[in-house]
Amino acid sequence: MQDHSTDDINRYLEEQGRKEELQGWQFLQIVNAIQILLETADTPARTQVNWEYWRNSAQELADSHPTIARTGGVLPSAEPAGRAPLLDAVRARYGSVLDELVVVVRQRNYSIRTEQAYLSWVCRFLLFAGDKDIEALGEADIVAFLQDLAVRGQVAASTQNQALNALIFLFSQALKREIGNLGNFVRAKRPRRLPVVLSRMEAGRLLAGLEKMSDLHYLMAALLYGTGMRLMECVRLRIQDIDFDQNLIMIRDGKGQKDQVVPLPRSLRELLANHLDEIRRLHQEDLAQGLGEVFLPDALARKYPNAPKEWIWQYVFPSGSLSQDPRSGETRRHHIHENGLQKSIKKAALAAGITKQVNCHALRHSFATHLLESGYDIRTIQELMGHADVSTTMIYTHVLGRGGLGVTSPLDSL
Repeated sequence: MQDHSTDDINRYLEEQGRKEELQGWQFLQIVNAIQILLETADTPARTQVNWEYWRNSAQELADSHPTIARTGGVLPSAEPAGRAPLLDAVRARYGSVLDELVVVVRQRNYSIRTEQAYLSWVCRFLLFAGDKDIEALGEADIVAFLQDLAVRGQVAASTQNQALNALIFLFSQALKREIGNLGNFVRAKRPRRLPVVLSRMEAGRLLAGLEKMSDLHYLMAALLYGTGMRLMECVRLRIQDIDFDQNLIMIRDGKGQKDQVVPLPRSLRELLANHLDEIRRLHQEDLAQGLGEVFLPDALARKYPNAPKEWIWQYVFPSGSLSQDPRSGETRRHHIHENGLQKSIKKAALAAGITKQVNCHALRHSFATHLLESGYDIRTIQELMGHADVSTTMIYTHVLGRGGLGVTSPLDSL
């Protein structure tokens, strides 16, 4: 037992992860059992294996996950797991309306999260309307629903606005009926929120803590802070998106169906290159066993049948285990589940003593703010962040590390 090295354990878990018949919960049991065994035997390898990575690899992507939810023609669930009965309760009476809503949303190539949000709000609205026929619903019903959200539900203004957008889309696009004046309905009060931004010292402590916990999560978090990309943009990176020669990363199909280019931090080049060498070895071993396919969006797999096994299409951050695609049923190696990085960042922030609500998006906010502090032009930062309007980028001028509005407190001049 004492002779087993970290490589031996990782190799064994890789072999177990390739078993197509193995379910996620079974793989998780294997990981936990081996960790307990090594800790009981007090072996040196017990502290050198990245157990969190292997445990997160047991998390399979659900059919509502944004990476794969658009495949197949099945009407998606309107709610997260455990709340799907909301859709079932409405489907029996308004199934054709919901089908048409999904079709119109997909024709406009809206994101899967927008599709799920719109479907959820429409279901809640139809349940609120009771026994009314769809043709009888109008402006008064919309106003009553929105006021109920604000008064009884006490929802945030952004939530009420999202519900309003969903209902306007339902009537104007799916039902082909124009909505008249909604009048002065009770609106939820919209608070003015500033983004959570880490200081440079806090960002350094956070990344240092992550580096001790997991090389993989350190690399992912460092990319979030060093490029300003969003969490899912990082998780869904493909090999072809990394350009070492031009020192850049291509973010494809980001928010708003936009591609954008961000700089590849020079300090991460060697670590990222070593990581890709490991991923290439893993991919070659998968190919040798007749596996090695990856999910491709927008029917690309039908257009290019050999592409799913090509190196350039593989994920930069693949899962440690194979899993069955919940839509197609095919066995593939999906990207790692994003929950692992989210948990690691919260854990590292707590260990670093950072008294802020730190999450993955805080690293993106910190990227923009620190560029402003370094004197970069606001338009350049707008382009790097992928903002459609410069006013969105301007919010970072309010959180620069210069005190409130850049003013020196009179107390400090005494």
